[in-house]
Formats: sequence, structure tokens, C-alpha cells
Amino acid sequence: MDSEYNPPQDPLVILHEDAEVLLVDKPSGLLSVPGKGEHLADCLITRVQAVFPQALLVHRLDRDTSGVMIFALTPHAQRHLGLQFEKRMTRKTYVARVWGVPAEKSGSVDLPLIVDWPNRPRQMVCHQTGKPAQTDWKMVKNDGETARLRLFPKTGRSHQLRVHMLALGHPILGDPFYATGAARDFPRLMLHSEELRFNHPQGGASTKVQAKAPF
Repeated sequence: MDSEYNPPQDPLVILHEDAEVLLVDKPSGLLSVPGKGEHLADCLITRVQAVFPQALLVHRLDRDTSGVMIFALTPHAQRHLGLQFEKRMTRKTYVARVWGVPAEKSGSVDLPLIVDWPNRPRQMVCHQTGKPAQTDWKMVKNDGETARLRLFPKTGRSHQLRVHMLALGHPILGDPFYATGAARDFPRLMLHSEELRFNHPQGGASTKVQAKAPF
């Protein structure tokens, strides 16, 4: 898959900018940070640093996920935000389109996750050695064969939302790792980081930034 890396060339979409933080709308198909090898050098942080050389990484989104991503513009902000992510003080909301329609209107998934070594970067549920992972979800719309959900991760494990939805029996549409058959046959991964709430590094005020899902 790495050899087929052909990221979109959309211009940078800035959602919020001040002296301490920068929030942008990451397009689907673009790495957050450089991958291994020259062909994986193009990524969101290098594009951001071309305009804001002082920008520092705080967290990542999967290559195929779009939406709100925050960068620090000072070392103080990076420490402050890093601690919020580590202590799960940030609040993230995602929009996903999934295969099938859940029987319930809302629910929670509490399944520990670990990397599936022979098939990495895939992750898998493992009750023996997995790290705790929790996701709350709510159905927004029933489209018949598919459904639109809002996802509220309480932890930040790699591929958490993708594996948790698969475990529910409703893989995210267009997921190259976890969807199969008709569920996989979509132009992109239908997962978008819609909203991020955090305490601003300057003064601590609760701050909310949103980006509308493009699907």
C-alpha cells in the first residue's frame, strides 16, 4: 500500500489560529507525519511547517481519516496539550458511516486492543495483552444498508474506532484494513474527526473547534 501513496494536494484549511495553537482540517489520504522512505515524506506536519515553521506535533490522525487536528505553536503549548491528550482531558467527536444498521440507537464498546504483529499496522482485540480502549457511539441516521454514527473515543488507541466498529459488526465504509466486500468499495475511509474540545494553553479556557464531514 505504501508504494501507492498519492496524497491529495488540497490547500491547507486553517480552522483556528492564535499565538499558541493552530487547528487544521486534515484531508483523507494524507499522512500526519512522514512515513519511512522518501516516497512517504509528504505529510501534514511538513505542509503546516512550510507556513508555520514553529509548529510542533501534538497528536496524529490515521492517514485515511480526515478532520480536526491540532498543532502547538510554542513549546509551552505542546507540553500543555500533550498532557491533556495523555490524561484524556480532551474531548473528541468523530463522524463515521458504517456498513449495516446497529440494532440500538447508542452504545459503548469496551474492548482492549493490541497490534496484530504479522499484519501490522492492523490492530486486534486481545483480552490477555491488549491495552484498555473505550468508545461511546450514537446513531445519527439510518440509511437502510448503512448508518451514520457519531463516535466518542474515551481512549486514543491506534485504529481504535475502526476496530471497535468492526467488533460491533459494522465496519467503517471504505476501510482498507477492516472492511471487506461491498463495505470496502467506497472512495475513501468514511471517518472524520468532527470536533475537538481542549483547554487553551494560554489561560485554560475550554475551546471547541469543528470541521464539517465531507461525506
